[in-house]
Amino acid sequence: MSSTERMPAIFFGHGNPLNALQSNAWTEGWAAIGRGIPRPKAIVCVSAHWYLPGTLVTAMLAPRTIHDFGGFPRELYQVQYPAPGDPEAARRVQQLLAPWPVKLDDSWGLDHGTWSVLRHVYPDADVPVVQLSIDETQAASFHFELGKKLAPLRDEGIVIVGSGNLVHNLHTYAWGRHMTDPYDWAVRFETKAKEMMLAGEYRALVDYEKLGRDALLSIPTPDHYLPLLYVLATRHPGEAVTFPIAGVDGGSISMLAVQIG
Repeated sequence: MSSTERMPAIFFGHGNPLNALQSNAWTEGWAAIGRGIPRPKAIVCVSAHWYLPGTLVTAMLAPRTIHDFGGFPRELYQVQYPAPGDPEAARRVQQLLAPWPVKLDDSWGLDHGTWSVLRHVYPDADVPVVQLSIDETQAASFHFELGKKLAPLRDEGIVIVGSGNLVHNLHTYAWGRHMTDPYDWAVRFETKAKEMMLAGEYRALVDYEKLGRDALLSIPTPDHYLPLLYVLATRHPGEAVTFPIAGVDGGSISMLAVQIG
């Protein structure tokens, strides 16, 4: 398959689950991405919210919409995203990641890391979606190497999606308070991370805990950061890295989107 037909890999900063219902700069950006990229055969999504011991991939024909949050308006719990699954794509993921054991899962579904974004990218829910879990017992380097193994999917009509947030510190998030400016440490880390992505300096991003206080404040837990590593790992030499969406919500949640290809 020629490079012109290669599908992009995209990391979405998904932020607050309420983005699923809202029309704002971020959700409009997600919709624009959906209009601007070739239509995929399927999506393989690594979401921050399927974080458990083990590597699983959803393999059901009709994944359920999971409302994995609390304390939000009733309207949000009524959202359904009835995208079909793709058992064939799930088995292909299992094959690519071998010999690492990957369990075909029939109980999870699509969590809000996936559907809160995709209902703007593909509002008709007509592109099959498979979710891949994040093994919480493994180091960042493991996840980057696993991401490399997924790269061939991009030449098979499949878009690889990571959903999390580059900066994700809920302890400092301005819940219910109007906050116009992001924290200085969040801006510094995001700026440094973007420079490293553009330069292809992935080793430092994998070893992010060595990047100092700004990184530790930005990534207090790895769950929202690791999906980015899966996306970066699929980059081919010379491919463009772009940032189609930017901004910081509540002072400490980066909404940055990173597109490869």
